[in-house]
Amino acid sequence: MDNKDYSQESTIDMAYEIIKEEQHPVEFYDLWNRIVELKGFTQEQIDENESVFYTNITLDGRVINVGDNRWDLRERHKFEDVNIDMNDVYSDDDSAEEDDVDDSSIEDSYSDD
Repeated sequence: MDNKDYSQESTIDMAYEIIKEEQHPVEFYDLWNRIVELKGFTQEQIDENESVFYTNITLDGRVINVGDNRWDLRERHKFEDVNIDMNDVYSDDDSAEEDDVDDSSIEDSYSDD
């Protein structure tokens, strides 16, 4: 990335550009450290922004986790390889386990006791 002023650029847009430039998956902490360096974050800013950045990269549709906390552009991967069928994630067995929970000890905060 060139020597421009990144103070107004979002960290997720910077991540997208870095991954695009690298042309291969990038490990999260390598990506984060590069952003910290380019933005010139103080330790306080690093502490405040790291988890926010992780959340944002997880939610951004342009990038995907390809395993081992490495991130790549979604456009470089086939739909079948990156799409998660939610029916595979949530099976009928999961709901049966939830029904077996004993909630008799949970207090009812709406009772007139």
